[in-house]
Order: sequence, then structure tokens, then C-alpha cells
Amino acid sequence: MQTRKLYHYCGPVTMLGRLVSSNWAGTTLAASPQKARSNLEYQFKRQMGFIPSVRITLVGNLKEQ
Repeated sequence: MQTRKLYHYCGPVTMLGRLVSSNWAGTTLAASPQKARSNLEYQFKRQMGFIPSVRITLVGNLKEQ
């Protein structure tokens, strides 16, 4: 079993190259940075009411805590 780490993101979010949020923050537990980014993207979509297939991008870097 892989150990999960806490990841934090605070920064801009874009959708199709357009700024959707200038300063969104979220945290998640994940086994890898790639999975953490995926989890955070899903969290953002749920909070904003977007459908899961919408393509968004977390522009900044994840911070491992």
C-alpha cells in the first residue's frame, strides 16, 4: 500500500485558456502529484458546478506538505 501525502494548491485556474478563477485553493491526500492534481481538478469542478468532462487547468504548482 502506498502512503498518501497531503498536497495543497493555491492559484489560478483556466478553462480553454480563459481565466475562470484567479485565486482558488484546495487540499487533497494522494499517492502522487499527478493523482493530487487530478483530485484537485475534480474538486474545483464540483465546487463550481461544472460537469466532470470539462477540461480545466491548474496553472500553478502543487505544494507537498
